[in-house]
Amino acid sequence: MNDFTGLTTEERSEYVDLDQMSTLEMVQTINKEDAKVAAAVREQLPQIAAVIDMIVPRLKQGGRLFYVGAGTSGRLGVLDASECPPTFGVPSSLVQGIIAGGDEALRNSLEGCEDNAALGAQDLAERGCGSRDTVIAIAASGRTPYCIGALEYARQVGAVTAALVCNPDSPMAQVAQMAIVPVVGPEVLSGSTRMKAGTAQKMVLNMISTVTMVHLGKVYSNLMIDVVPANEKLLARAERIVQIATGTDAQTAQQLLAECGGQVKTAIVAYSAEVTPQQSAQLLEKAGGFVRKAIALAQQ
Repeated sequence: MNDFTGLTTEERSEYVDLDQMSTLEMVQTINKEDAKVAAAVREQLPQIAAVIDMIVPRLKQGGRLFYVGAGTSGRLGVLDASECPPTFGVPSSLVQGIIAGGDEALRNSLEGCEDNAALGAQDLAERGCGSRDTVIAIAASGRTPYCIGALEYARQVGAVTAALVCNPDSPMAQVAQMAIVPVVGPEVLSGSTRMKAGTAQKMVLNMISTVTMVHLGKVYSNLMIDVVPANEKLLARAERIVQIATGTDAQTAQQLLAECGGQVKTAIVAYSAEVTPQQSAQLLEKAGGFVRKAIALAQQ
């Protein structure tokens, strides 16, 4: 596993004079390379869509989505998972980020943990990973033992598996049922995969979580209708979302939201369908949480 031969993410970049560049030249160089990331991700859009279409029905059946990784990749998975509850109003158990070494590894380097395949399996087992779940293992190299161990365990228990890696023909891609492989090439700072590879992984994770939540009814138009107004900023955002979605004024939107217990989608349906908050909640339940369906039901 210590042979870097053939790994594009470990190849030496062309910028051998990086340490002799001016500050402006260095940031221009990094920006030039970063511009290649979106194109690499674009090549993987069919695979990304296929993984999402694999995740959604399993979540609807009570399953969960696990991101598993080490180092930068693990931190990116934890980041994306941690943003789902406040953005989409889902329980923290629905999308879980697992990093080798646990929470301490979020702030401190515990890189040795990534060499332990058994630990990857153990961390999933402790969370009761099963046949309704989906496991996405994330690693730039595509050969991290911790991730391979997690993928092998996930397959043993019947979970669906995918790998998000930045090198073609990787061991992780061979173990997983599906693979997303944005090949971004050598890093400006050779081997520093927190850079382009990390950016590519973040872009893909943004797509996976956002589109998945759209399919779960957490979005109306392009609005975050299940945002949790847990602080002043989010409360103001929730009120603005109600205002935009209904076309009403700020004062009415604020009153609606208060009457609906802070539930943005309930307020939207109540106003749009001209029903009480209680009736709105009932319509949303019948519609599986989808605002458009709830409004349509009220008009039948």
